Amino acid sequence: MAEQQEPEVTGTPGPSDDVPKARGGRTRRRRGREEKPTTGWGAVREILVVVVLALLIAFVAKTFLIRGFFIPSGSMEQTLELDDRIFVNVLDGRMGNIERGDIVVFDDTQGWLPAGTQRAGNPVKSALEFVGLLPDSSQQALVKRVIGVGGDHVTCCDASGKVTVNGKALDEPYLYPGASPSEIPFDVTVPDGEFFVLGDHRNASADSRYHIETGTEFVKREDIVGTAFVIAWPLDRFEFLHNPEETFQDVPAAGK
Repeated sequence: MAEQQEPEVTGTPGPSDDVPKARGGRTRRRRGREEKPTTGWGAVREILVVVVLALLIAFVAKTFLIRGFFIPSGSMEQTLELDDRIFVNVLDGRMGNIERGDIVVFDDTQGWLPAGTQRAGNPVKSALEFVGLLPDSSQQALVKRVIGVGGDHVTCCDASGKVTVNGKALDEPYLYPGASPSEIPFDVTVPDGEFFVLGDHRNASADSRYHIETGTEFVKREDIVGTAFVIAWPLDRFEFLHNPEETFQDVPAAGK
């Protein structure tokens, strides 16, 4: 009878083939790391870290990049409607990149708002607004359109009833339908580093014109929060806001 041979084994060696052996022939086994189960406090801690990071990111974005605001009046109709939520480019305000035609949000440091306008809000809502997770609804800021920058001579009205900047009459397509450029005559020269601002709904806007007599008609550069660039809410009014460059493109430089 022929001697039976063991079949040849092919393929990858088994797990025991590559296990290192200790002295004396004893096999040394590797110990795998045992995963520690996540405790209740560990899960809560992870959630808290995520929340804190989210709040920090929102606060940094609000401070240096983008900030949301709530429109509480009709002074910028029909460009901005009552209850619109807008976002502003904070970087423009910090860098001073403000041009004629820009829609700007600025802090009311000169008392433009009537006494009693500011109202107490929900503490939780106020906290979320502070970190930038909700649009600012404190009514401590104003939104208007820049008409004159430092050095500009701004008047109203010329023979055709239009606002002029450095002698150039403005065609203002953003004005509220039926509203005149201004029912209040004015003649001002804007100081350097300041701005002359008007609402698009001139008949319903207590803007720079109304504060000439008190000497607070100009908005200081440091008071500007930023330039509005989008209507974010309600969704049926979502729209990117653009500077009407054609309105101001032929305005000569100040002093010319």
